[in-house]
Amino acid sequence: MLSARSLFQEIVDHDDSFQLFCSIAASGESQGGWENARIAALVPDGMRELAPKITRHGADEDKHGRIFNALLRKRGLPPVPVPPETDYTMLLERRGIGLAHEKLRREEPLTEQDIVVYLAHSRVTEQRAADQMVMLVRQFGEHPEVGKAIRMISHDEDNHLAYCHEELLRLVHEGHGRSIQRVLRESALAEISIYRDVSLAVMDHMGRLLRWPAPKAAALAAGIRGMYAYERFAGWHRMISLRMPERRDALGGAVPTAPEYA
Repeated sequence: MLSARSLFQEIVDHDDSFQLFCSIAASGESQGGWENARIAALVPDGMRELAPKITRHGADEDKHGRIFNALLRKRGLPPVPVPPETDYTMLLERRGIGLAHEKLRREEPLTEQDIVVYLAHSRVTEQRAADQMVMLVRQFGEHPEVGKAIRMISHDEDNHLAYCHEELLRLVHEGHGRSIQRVLRESALAEISIYRDVSLAVMDHMGRLLRWPAPKAAALAAGIRGMYAYERFAGWHRMISLRMPERRDALGGAVPTAPEYA
């Protein structure tokens, strides 16, 4: 019987699929770290109080990239190139979701609207990340090889999502509500289609590495498409709602200096 648990266990147990999984995850997290570092450096003067939190957001994502690379090293595996069709963050940028890398490479301050776009985009993608990590913690939080890493990353993703909710609600009260809702909707609808395409591409690569029979590959693809249909019909609405989180000021204070995963 196919299940998220059995599927992930199969990927973790096989060196080649584990290598690809960790390489894709490390690349995406590292890219997110770079993006947040650039945004923090370019925050407009009127919003400089956000810079430390954006820096913290990027530092966490850099840490996640290092965690996935550490998991590879423990197996004696090097990272492998990420197939372009599985590069979630690159595909989001190509669809115009979030801030373009070309803009971030300039030395020009961003605008308030740019920060609205960044936070709204992050609210959508962090919902996806937080949900995925909750599922993995439930199924693999005590796994001897990946459990500690999953728990650490899940805690950070919950903080990132709380931060996005709180800061977007603050901006709503400052008069950006209509713009925020528009960007949230655009981001969510684009994200669910990109997530479907990336999921199909990742499963195609995994299927070849693990030599899945055609019926199994077809069943997984049908499940991915079914999830997209649900999200396109109604599920995307939960990705754009805003509520004050229980974790307030989740990215405030100094960057933690506790020993990292090793």
